[in-house]
Amino acid sequence: MIKKILIVNRGEIAVRIIKACRELSITSACLYSEADKDSLHVRLADEAYFIGPSPSSESYLNIPKIIDLAKKINASAIHPGYGFLSENADFIKAVEDSGIIFIGPESKSVRLMGDKTSARRLMSNSNVPIVPGTTSPITSIEEGKKTAREIGYPILLKASAGGGGKGMRKVSSEEDFEPSLSAAQNEAQKAFGNPEVYIEKFIENPKHIEVQIIADRHGSYAHLFERDCSVQRRHQKVIEEAPSTFVDEALREKLTTAAINAARACGYYNAGTIEFLVDKNKNFYFLEMNTRLQVEHPVTELITGLDLVKEQIGIAEGKPLSFKQEDISIHGHAIECRIYAEDVDNNFVPSTGHIKLHRRPDGIGIRVDTGIDPFSNVSMFYDPLLTKVIAWDRTRQEAIERMKRALGEYKIAGVLTNIAACRWVLKQEQFINGSFDINFVEDVFIPLIPDKWKSEQAQEYEDAVSILAVLLKSKMFEPGPTENKVPEGNKWTGRLYE
Repeated sequence: MIKKILIVNRGEIAVRIIKACRELSITSACLYSEADKDSLHVRLADEAYFIGPSPSSESYLNIPKIIDLAKKINASAIHPGYGFLSENADFIKAVEDSGIIFIGPESKSVRLMGDKTSARRLMSNSNVPIVPGTTSPITSIEEGKKTAREIGYPILLKASAGGGGKGMRKVSSEEDFEPSLSAAQNEAQKAFGNPEVYIEKFIENPKHIEVQIIADRHGSYAHLFERDCSVQRRHQKVIEEAPSTFVDEALREKLTTAAINAARACGYYNAGTIEFLVDKNKNFYFLEMNTRLQVEHPVTELITGLDLVKEQIGIAEGKPLSFKQEDISIHGHAIECRIYAEDVDNNFVPSTGHIKLHRRPDGIGIRVDTGIDPFSNVSMFYDPLLTKVIAWDRTRQEAIERMKRALGEYKIAGVLTNIAACRWVLKQEQFINGSFDINFVEDVFIPLIPDKWKSEQAQEYEDAVSILAVLLKSKMFEPGPTENKVPEGNKWTGRLYE
């Protein structure tokens, strides 16, 4: 049995894991850097340990220091959350070698799926459709050009070791191939320490659909349906939902079967996500596997009723899945908005400062996973994700209306946020009718910055000011006492505070 978990992360995901530990009567221990000494996760955890200076490389990514600390505090297990070391096969191997339980997959599976070209070869051999292109890195310019001519332009050059859009270039013609290859290789070297790049056919206006899978160490696999994560800016997801309106039952059956096959192919256990690109004709292609818990896991939790962090911990303890595939069905619709500290009109540059006000929305069907409160500082050292707002209701339309209401109530002061921009997206016809794709933000929203997209919000502000002015004016003419005067000798005053 796991008695103490060291959470190797920060922010809202650290808080999310702390809450799961508390419900399971497991001691939660967390790390913190110099910049995070006043952070919410530090105050909520049962134990908190200083790990180093603010830069990630000297704190949350310092593998030897983290392993030493885990041993020193007698941690039974390590939960990596997402980001940082969650998909670092060397870190997971170090945890395995230390005798501490890693709450996640085996290092071999992570290493296999972390290399994009080896993952593409494995998927191709396992009957999982992949985007047309190469299954090994480009070794010469002429070989690359020959492959690109065969599959047809436009193509994508992508880093073998990468993700998040780094080391990626779209190439529309043969004249652009050589300079684009050089740029992609240089960026890949800087970002991942590996210059290898491969080729994929560029899929026009696809949807980003992913399938949540989960497996135990006894060979049981299950899927928890799909999420639509197509609202992205620069390859960063912003709004996610489950299920997808684009996916019908026939496509869902194909996607989930392919996802289970992908997980089986790499001997995977614990929670993971298989990402696909789906074109307008509902052809789908393997994109990559995220060998960890996803940021957007709450939408899956709300439509299935499962607690994925608790399932992860149970699997790490060697328990079988707590459910069978036939026990799970889609219940309602859930939408998540990621709330970032950023200046939307200034090229989404991160916003830093001290949180002066944090008034969360609430009510039926609203969940807020937060990493901040009024004592928090938002620094320049880490990802600017502050919180996630998740709305659930019986139908998608009702969930959209509930999310709009929640975002309208959400108040954060001290940093700039993207709350208003998320609300703008929810009101657009393409989002409402489900016709959006991964280019929606780039094609529809970006051309309206700076400020043009705010015209609708400005009207709302004018309405609010008008209403407030009317209320204040009417208050001036209200009859009644202007002071609360209590005569001397009034015997009731002694009971005013009962």
